[in-house]
Amino acid sequence: MNREDLISKWLDNNLNPQELEAFKKLEDYDDLIRLNNGLQNFKPEYNTKIELNNLMSSIKKEQRTQQSWFKPFLKIAALLAICFSIYYYTTTIDTTVTTQLAQKTEVSLPDTSSVSLNAKSYLVYNKKSWHNNRTVTLKGEAFFKVAKGSSFNVVTDTGKVTVYGTEFNVIQRHNYFEVICYEGLVGVTYNSQETKLKPGDSFLILDGKIIAKEKETRQSPSWLNNESEFKSIPFKQVIKEFERQYDVAITLKDIDSTKLFTGKFTHNDIDIALKSIAVPLNLMYLKDNKSIVLKRE
Repeated sequence: MNREDLISKWLDNNLNPQELEAFKKLEDYDDLIRLNNGLQNFKPEYNTKIELNNLMSSIKKEQRTQQSWFKPFLKIAALLAICFSIYYYTTTIDTTVTTQLAQKTEVSLPDTSSVSLNAKSYLVYNKKSWHNNRTVTLKGEAFFKVAKGSSFNVVTDTGKVTVYGTEFNVIQRHNYFEVICYEGLVGVTYNSQETKLKPGDSFLILDGKIIAKEKETRQSPSWLNNESEFKSIPFKQVIKEFERQYDVAITLKDIDSTKLFTGKFTHNDIDIALKSIAVPLNLMYLKDNKSIVLKRE
């Protein structure tokens, strides 16, 4: 393994025993170690990723030319690289969890709170700064089961959800934002105004308008049991969720997509699911692989 690869893996703390021995034999090993020990608390304010790339390029160039000033330059470059390593690996790494179409997953937060992530969703949080900055960024849909005594914020493009120790579901999709509280207490901030939700309460923003909803009677969201259930929701939202769960494209012909729909569909059988959304509206469907057409009978 060449010099720059050894240095790069050393910065990543990823050297195996054989590579570590090779690294110790480098001419500038002692200098690198001294720089590392002296910079444990150093936090740079420049673009360290670019500096690391410059370091690797410079090392390659200097190895080719073998000029006499390589050693002092390496010391300076190593300083930048160590700064990058310390800064990047201790302060900036976010944990990002994404789900694809027709996929769900489970996430455990640093305080042991659990998150169930629905299809085509995106969750970001920082493990390193969790105790000082308890913030989760969400795009899509997730069910949160919060550990006793814990609190944090769920930030979305539409509004912020403040957790007071509870179980709740958040949906943040295009022109659709909904929070349902199943246990405990949750605060929803929208347009700088906070609304407190108790068990069974919900908060829905649809196409920029606050929509009143009936009391929620379920103990958890239906999608956790592989079903999507809707109560007086525009049919276009039902179609979008169907596409996410089955990874298909649906075309509507002569159908009013704003018509309100009440019903549900399973995530386990596409034909049964299609009948569940078609029959109540007197629709028929044509299915060709991943393309589906819904139209009037």
